[in-house]
Amino acid sequence: MRHYLPGLLLLAFSTASLAEIQTRELTYRSADGTPLAGYYAYDDAIEGPRPGVVVVHEWWGLNDYAKRRARDLAGLGYSALAIDMYGEGKNTQHPADAKAFMQAATANAESAKARFLAGLELLKAQPQTDGRKLAAIGYCFGGRVVLDMARQGVPLAGVVSFHGSLATTTPATPGSVKARVLVAHGEADTFVSDQDIAHFKQEMEQAGASYQFNRYPGAKHGFTNPNADAHAGHGLDIGYQKEADERSWADMQAFLKHVFN
Repeated sequence: MRHYLPGLLLLAFSTASLAEIQTRELTYRSADGTPLAGYYAYDDAIEGPRPGVVVVHEWWGLNDYAKRRARDLAGLGYSALAIDMYGEGKNTQHPADAKAFMQAATANAESAKARFLAGLELLKAQPQTDGRKLAAIGYCFGGRVVLDMARQGVPLAGVVSFHGSLATTTPATPGSVKARVLVAHGEADTFVSDQDIAHFKQEMEQAGASYQFNRYPGAKHGFTNPNADAHAGHGLDIGYQKEADERSWADMQAFLKHVFN
């Protein structure tokens, strides 16, 4: 099935049903013509438009974990789209490839923003989405992406970063952050230094942003992903922590309810 929208070509490849959660894979393009893949999920038991949430993947790319989170959000009653920041939906399980994909995606801030915005427009175009109520969540690399979108004033009600990088090449300026911000950070995350945290908080405060910084004791980088322990075999200091995963997800739910009211 083909769907045409101004500036977007959408191809629905497949439709699957998980209980009452409907999913479909979509292709679209960023402003510079980069082909991108999206994974859309919604609960068909809910009638009418509902708030929309973009999901931005880890540095591994648009994999099953990012898609699972879109389904989780659909189960909470949201219209959810896991977007593609690398192009053509590519993903990997090897950190060297992931690093290369991530560096290429962040080499140009405007291109990265364009890819995010293309995904946001795709989400808004879905009939189940209330385009007046939009948010974004991201994991690791995706956490940095959603924070950068908030820094750059993308019109979102809120953003949530799960074990994301706090450093940026596009710092917020006074008044630039329109979205409310929630950071879910593991206290044992060696990828983020105390200095990074201090700089981030100072940046948010100087920008006049509304932000919340939650710490989870003993949680390492990647604490929300059950596959993190397997990836640790590559020598990465990452790991899953069930308690932090569940607490941060509950914190996100409360945050989204607040920003959408």
